[in-house]
Amino acid sequence: MKERERFLVATFGSKEWLWDAPDTFRFDPDSRKLVGAELQMPYVSANHETSVRVPVMPAVRQGGLHADEVRDFRHEMCAVLCRAPGDAVLICLRDLDVLSEPLEACIGIAPDVALLVQHGTVVGWHLTDPVRYLTTGFADPDPAPPSDTTRRLLTECLDLVTTPVVDDLVDGEPAALARLQAADKALREQRDDRHRADALLELIATYVEDYGNCERGRRPRNWAAGQGAVRSVRIDGRRRP
Repeated sequence: MKERERFLVATFGSKEWLWDAPDTFRFDPDSRKLVGAELQMPYVSANHETSVRVPVMPAVRQGGLHADEVRDFRHEMCAVLCRAPGDAVLICLRDLDVLSEPLEACIGIAPDVALLVQHGTVVGWHLTDPVRYLTTGFADPDPAPPSDTTRRLLTECLDLVTTPVVDDLVDGEPAALARLQAADKALREQRDDRHRADALLELIATYVEDYGNCERGRRPRNWAAGQGAVRSVRIDGRRRP
C-alpha cells in the first residue's frame, strides 16, 4: 500500500477519493505518458439482447494514452458490463449509447486489456480471459493456468454481483441466497487454484456478509453499501509492457 501511495504522489491524473471510485489513470509528469490504470467493473450487467449488440471490435493496436497537460482530472467509471459466453471476455461501457455507433479503435495498454475509443474519447474497456488475471489486493496474478472449476465459479460469482441476481439478493429471494451460499462454500472448499479462489471469495465477501443469512424481505442494516461494491482491474505500467 505504501508503494501505491508513493506511486500516486509521483504521478498525476484520475484517482479515487474517499467514497468516490472513478477509473484511475495515472500519468508520468515528465513524459505525460500513461503509466498505470485501475478500471472499475460496474455491477449493472447488460441483458443478453443488449450484449449481442456489442459491435465488432476493431483490431487491437498496442499503444497508450498521452496527457495534453499536467493536471488532475476525474474519469467516470463505466456503467454497463457486457459479458461474452463463459465470460471469456468482459466489455465495460460508459453507457448503452456507445452501442449506437461503431468504435473507432481498441488501444492495447497491457496484455489482454484494451481501451475502447469512440469520437476520440475513451468510452470503455475490454478484458480478454479475465479469469487468468484474478488476484487479491495488489498482488501479481498466479502465472499458472486457471482451473476449469475457477472458470465456472467466476461466471457464477459475476452472476451474483451483477443485475439481475444482485437485486434478488437484496430482496432476499431464496434461490439467489442459496446460490450465494453455495458459491461461498465451493470457493472455500476448492483445493486447486487457491490464489484465484481467494480472489473470488473477496469478490463476493460483502454480499456473503450482508445477505448470506438475510431472510426474504429483510434488508441488512448496511444493504446500500453492498449494492455499491465495485471490482477493479489493475494495470501497473512499471511492471507490465
